[in-house]
This record gives sequence, C-alpha cells and structure tokens, in this order.
Amino acid sequence: MGYLVRPSGRLNLPQSDDVAAVVAVQAAMAVRDGWFKPDVLPTNDTLADMAEAAGASVMRAGDWIEFGYDDEGDPKWSDQATAFYVAIAPFVRSGTVHIEGEDGAHWSYTYADGQVTQQGWNGWDGSIEPFGEQVNLPLDHP
Repeated sequence: MGYLVRPSGRLNLPQSDDVAAVVAVQAAMAVRDGWFKPDVLPTNDTLADMAEAAGASVMRAGDWIEFGYDDEGDPKWSDQATAFYVAIAPFVRSGTVHIEGEDGAHWSYTYADGQVTQQGWNGWDGSIEPFGEQVNLPLDHP
C-alpha cells in the first residue's frame, strides 16, 4: 500500500558533502512517517541508501547525483520522501528532480543557492510546496 513514484533528474551535490548530507537526511527522516527506521536499518550511510527509503534510486557521477526509478524496491512516497528532498537542499548547488506519481501527477524540486522550490502539485499529499497544506485542484488535474 502506498503511492508509487517515478523520480528522474540530477543534482549537483559535491561528493565532499555526502557525509554531511546523509547526516541531515537521517535526522530529517527520523522524525517523519515513512519507511526509514534508524534503529532497524543501521546501514543507511550513503545518499543512495537514504534515497531508497524516499522512493528513488540514486547513482553518483562525480559531483552529480542522478535520480531514477527504484525498480528493485517498492518506491512509495511518504513524509520521509519529502524530508529527503528538503534536507539535501543546503548541499545542492543546482539541478532539478522530477516526480511522476502513480495517478499521473507530476511535480518537481528545483535547487539553487541551498534552497528548494517545488513546482506543481504533489499527487501524494496534495500540496504545492514541501510540507504545505493540501490544495484542492480540479478533478482533471493529474
């Protein structure tokens, strides 16, 4: 059960910031509902590990991290997924991650200057900004 997602895109997140980004992501995800349980899965020490709990697969290519669909796992959205994308913002120099929801909803996160901005309507929680209030959109809006 859950809301299936297909992420794509790439972010410039210097490899030298990986450890700090993972610590920030772990702290942010630990206080939200979702699949990551810090005391159950203690091997979550890379961004790739943490991205899996956020419904994505991540591969590093130099100072870039590339997002893809986690076809090996069960890529479901949760508050922890939102927390992942917000928590990495201070470490990302630039880039965009696009999310496609199981119902055809599309939204994205664009990063610049340590900030993240959401474009579009999050199909899982109905928000138009990370951790924002649900917005009622027309029924034909995917």
